Amino acid sequence: MDSDNKKHHVVVVGAGFGGLYAVNNLVDSNVEVTLIDRRNFHLFQPLLYQVATGTISATDVSAPIRSIFGDKKNITVRLDSAVGIDVEAKQLTTSSHTNIDYDDLIIATGVSHHYFGHHEWQKNAPGLKTIEDALEMRRKIFTAFELAENEKDPLKRKQLLTFVIVGGGPTGVELAGALSDLAYRTFEKQFHNINTREECKIYLIEGLPKVLPSFKESLSDVTKGYLQDMGVEVLTDSLVTDIQNDTVFYKIKNENKRIESKTILWGAGVKASAMGKILSEATGVKLDSVGRVMVNKDFSITDYENIFVIGDLARLKDGKDFLPGVATVAMQSGEFVAQLIKNRTSNAKRYKKEFKYKNKGSLAVIGRNKAVADLGYFTSKGFIAWILWIFIHILYLVGFGSKVSVVTKWALSYFNQDKGNRLIFSNKQ
Repeated sequence: MDSDNKKHHVVVVGAGFGGLYAVNNLVDSNVEVTLIDRRNFHLFQPLLYQVATGTISATDVSAPIRSIFGDKKNITVRLDSAVGIDVEAKQLTTSSHTNIDYDDLIIATGVSHHYFGHHEWQKNAPGLKTIEDALEMRRKIFTAFELAENEKDPLKRKQLLTFVIVGGGPTGVELAGALSDLAYRTFEKQFHNINTREECKIYLIEGLPKVLPSFKESLSDVTKGYLQDMGVEVLTDSLVTDIQNDTVFYKIKNENKRIESKTILWGAGVKASAMGKILSEATGVKLDSVGRVMVNKDFSITDYENIFVIGDLARLKDGKDFLPGVATVAMQSGEFVAQLIKNRTSNAKRYKKEFKYKNKGSLAVIGRNKAVADLGYFTSKGFIAWILWIFIHILYLVGFGSKVSVVTKWALSYFNQDKGNRLIFSNKQ
């Protein structure tokens, strides 16, 4: 940015929910904004599992950033990555060896998979945070069915048709439900040599006593019942101890067990992006055990009121508990910080200086007409929760074209007519 430009410059790193909502609330304001992301699109992560199971396509959950902000005169979009911060000079260094001056810095780079010190597990158990993750997961799932169709060896055939999902949170639960729908309904009559309903086995492993641990216990019980009705074997109180050679080793009630599977999928745990460590080294800010940044009530960091961390990368207490790592927190934190910056730069006398989270509840879909909703003031299950889940996800999906495409594909999928997204693009073996 030119040094003679007197406008207040806000640099936002990350175009996830937090970064997107921050920038959107700074549009047409009296500040210049530079949005930096290593991808040229905003990713709607809540529906990635449907890309992985072939219900929708990758483009349905990806909105080009320039199509969102391209006509906004005070917004500059930059395809780049942040690799360093000089807090004294107020400069951000990028992977393209560029130094970008800032007056306010908003870091919204999110989190990635956490394998609890066993990074080697990632090779056999891919997670689900990026488009590449979803397409790789799709490749593993669909290739397993294709190979099983022509496999004569009973043991190898069983391994191919056994699917293990590690993690019983929303990602794992929704993935298990979608995989069940794919195996037992969509593929039921599409293979000649395998009986998917009889031969396919799906396991969901969760280390805690219940699935959807953040939901009310009654809804967790309902979810477990839904999954079991759909043919998923739910293993709670089961701690994964190792993953190697297409085998998951786990412990339940002090008993060591194993499941042999060619398709192991990871949905357990997160760790902070590298920006947390970069920021800590530059400022001395404290991190939690998985690298998330401890922030003040306004999402600034100690001693630096012009540096903000929002979304999943931020760690902020809300009463007795920490804010959950969900999209609504990221959205609201982005909006709050943007408004805070606008108030400061306009010399407003009175404005909110502490963030107050408005909990809009939690939703999870398990299958057609099967969902749970925990909205705090009331809970719901079944068809009503399913309709609510559909409405909320379409509401927050970015781009009119994506909304139309997803609704159309959901309708086709409901009547078992959608076939266009079950393609294997990679030739990786």
